[in-house]
Amino acid sequence: MAEESELLKTPAPTLYGIIGFKLLKGALFLALAIVMYCLSDNDLPAEVRELMKALRVHPGNKFFLHLAEQAGLLTEANVLWAAAATLFYSLFAWVEGIGMIFRVSWAGWLAIGESAFFIPIELYELVRPGKFSWYLLETTIGFFAIIIESPLPPRGAVAVAVWATLG
Repeated sequence: MAEESELLKTPAPTLYGIIGFKLLKGALFLALAIVMYCLSDNDLPAEVRELMKALRVHPGNKFFLHLAEQAGLLTEANVLWAAAATLFYSLFAWVEGIGMIFRVSWAGWLAIGESAFFIPIELYELVRPGKFSWYLLETTIGFFAIIIESPLPPRGAVAVAVWATLG
């Protein structure tokens, strides 16, 4: 019992980084969901044109041209569904982060599961030539979360060094 309470008092800088990342991600997606909800009844193609004028984007730029075409296909119902899904995802990140603050074991496993969900997408992105993937950060966080949550002692000199650094 004393050993368990001593483990809870041990500082865990990697865990604090993961908690901060989860809470920041939840806050950003919550803000995005609110913005999407507020913009759902606007004329999105006109909004995109105004944004392009404000950013002084060349009208022939393929990326922004494609963005404007896709914005023209959006309906209010589609934007509201996307806002609801974004809100759900932000709450998911908040639950993970707050659960990790209190160091409940299910929150760590929830974060591991979420990170593992992106591994196939990450592998697909890594095999595409000339593409950099931002999912690599999420996969790395998942890898370290598995190391931190694993109750089994590591084997091998490298694993012991990583375990000692993180644990």
